Amino acid sequence: MVKNDSSGLRQRQIQSVGQKSGSTTERETKEKSRKPKDGSQPFHYDLWLILALDNWIFDFGRPIAAMFVPLTWTPLDMPSIGDYFHMAYNVITPFCLLKLLERSTHRLSSNVTYLSIIVFVMGASIHLVGDSVNHRLIHLGYKNHLSVAENPIMKELRPKELLKSFELLYRYDEEIGHLMWYIPFFLCLLLYYVGCFTKSSTLSTRVGFVWSSLVLVSGTYYWYLATEGQIFPLFFITYLVMVAVSVLNSFRGLSCDLNGRFLIWTFTLTTVLTGVWSFWLWDDQTLRKKYPGLIYIPEPWAYYTLYLAQ
Repeated sequence: MVKNDSSGLRQRQIQSVGQKSGSTTERETKEKSRKPKDGSQPFHYDLWLILALDNWIFDFGRPIAAMFVPLTWTPLDMPSIGDYFHMAYNVITPFCLLKLLERSTHRLSSNVTYLSIIVFVMGASIHLVGDSVNHRLIHLGYKNHLSVAENPIMKELRPKELLKSFELLYRYDEEIGHLMWYIPFFLCLLLYYVGCFTKSSTLSTRVGFVWSSLVLVSGTYYWYLATEGQIFPLFFITYLVMVAVSVLNSFRGLSCDLNGRFLIWTFTLTTVLTGVWSFWLWDDQTLRKKYPGLIYIPEPWAYYTLYLAQ
């Protein structure tokens, strides 16, 4: 009786192990079937599309919503609709970056991944607060094309030392927040790009309408990001490193898959658009005063408040 029970137990254990191994084999087969025959990663339409919508709606769209939604809906002592957009962006974007890095063929250190996302969320959250106050001040007459000290409403502050608090807020918003936000953001994209190369000689080079449309949409958004965020030097350094990685891998006989080509073409379009933008406003003396120095890249919202808002 005991022998029969033990033999039956062994059979059930063998069957369960067989079922698990069978399910694992089926899962691996499905995952392999999703990948192109050339061994590269399939184009991540889902993630790139979600990122594009997230960027345009919750990042580009938040100052528009904050400015044009009636104040009766969101009084000055309450978060604006743009702040809620920013909160959504601060959740969706790091989630998409994590999923993107998970799909990379180049296995990254978990410490690098976690630290990058943590710093990204912290920087974007710092920016949320500073940007919220800044856009509330616009309703009171604050001019984006002027520095904090040169704004008429700031000159009326009493005591005058209070101006330093607003300059500190501006520094958290436009400097500290932007650097902690964008350095890990571009680092994640760069690390993913490094894993987009394969030795296959039969790599697919065909691109469709959706791929081209996403390049156009994303490249235009990154132009806004690099100019409005005043982080073009950081963006351009990332772009140069990507170009260098591409050249080095070409000497090693490696080719870039559709995801990598999507990133490099997106960044190339952004660089061209930024150059055209700066060249167009090169002789603008008012904007030159706010953006001195060799690297002259005016903010689109400063241009809007100077020439279009009236």
